[in-house]
Amino acid sequence: MQHSPKEQGTTALFKNPILEKLARTHISVPLTIYFVGSAVMLYINFSNGYTGVLEGIGIFFFGLIFWTWFEYVMHKHIFHMLPTNKIKERIQYMFHGVHHEYPRDKTRLAMPPAAAIMILTVLFFAFRFTIGTYVFTFLPGFIMGYALYLFVHYSIHAFKPPKNSLNVLWINHSIHHYKDDTIAFGVSTPLWDVIYRTMPKKTYKKRKKPVNKQTAQAA
Repeated sequence: MQHSPKEQGTTALFKNPILEKLARTHISVPLTIYFVGSAVMLYINFSNGYTGVLEGIGIFFFGLIFWTWFEYVMHKHIFHMLPTNKIKERIQYMFHGVHHEYPRDKTRLAMPPAAAIMILTVLFFAFRFTIGTYVFTFLPGFIMGYALYLFVHYSIHAFKPPKNSLNVLWINHSIHHYKDDTIAFGVSTPLWDVIYRTMPKKTYKKRKKPVNKQTAQAA
């Protein structure tokens, strides 16, 4: 995927103004939906005694960790799939290419609520079918993992990098956007980049000034 980043502006994905409006969102909207949805599912779980407290906490955190792997796989293999035909090219651009072209467009840093709710509904029934009532603790953890991803991703593009160990998230994502989009697929954690050997090369990180400059552009 090759899109020259534009530090200003945006572009329309749909000619229909209603669809275009639905394709954008403020970060607070999906975060609110996910927090409320997770709280409701956890309430259903514990009020019905589907799991004990410790078991529920364990499954919740397993769901959160599972999200980080899912995030990596989606980013690498779906969002960066090879556009071998016009349909794939269109899908790839709508879901992710537009973000690479306009990385500072804050209205496209999160999946719009309508699409997210539909996808989460499908995931709920898929997990309900496969893991039964454990879905009421697993899916909240999975959703909170996604919420963490949204928060980190938004922060990387909206704010300057912190002066602590977390700045590696800013540096890696800046490299992904401005240097090489075939590496650094993890946003909320570099764990899976380490495991699958897609971490940025040390030569990138040694060039502190260029990378920080690009990071500042992304922030």
